[in-house]
Amino acid sequence: MALGVTPLSWAQWLARALDLPYTSYASNGALAQDVLREQLPRVRADYDLATLYAGANDVRGPCWDGAAYERCLDALAAGMAQRAERLLMLTLPLDLGRPSSAPKPAAANEVVRRVARRHGAVVAGLEDFGSWTTVLPDAVHPTALGQIEIADRAAHALGAPLAPSALVPAYRGSRVRYAPAHARALARDLARRGIERIVPPR
Repeated sequence: MALGVTPLSWAQWLARALDLPYTSYASNGALAQDVLREQLPRVRADYDLATLYAGANDVRGPCWDGAAYERCLDALAAGMAQRAERLLMLTLPLDLGRPSSAPKPAAANEVVRRVARRHGAVVAGLEDFGSWTTVLPDAVHPTALGQIEIADRAAHALGAPLAPSALVPAYRGSRVRYAPAHARALARDLARRGIERIVPPR
């Protein structure tokens, strides 16, 4: 929670704004190939809207393969487009991860937009997403405020009449009140980075 905002996923905020039932197949740490192999088969047909955000873990890994990512994303988009009236895809933030994953997110975003054109998907851009109040210090995971901002961008891309942020009670207090929580999270993340310099993650 940040400034009194309930920590829901951006997709759940979007569903609320669109007045649609919500089903999640998301899985932390999944690669695009994992989504294709494990999550897509579970998605039934006849959805009003399907949302696809995959690739953050792919670009953060040391074995980035743009061609393989495009094959997986294309298969995912094709499968989801068959199961829903509309498909929404999201690009990746360019400043992703610590250390930064650049320039891989830019390459992934070219793939996202190319695949979206093939399958008639709407794209919500997250290239410039990220600030100290919207993303945790690892520069990967959104805060509760960040989830709302992503949902707003998705709703705008879809032409929704209601922004998800309109459903959130006024933030309690100023951003300054969030600073202590941010400082604690930053300290933990700096410690993680120090350990990983000594013992690289597998």
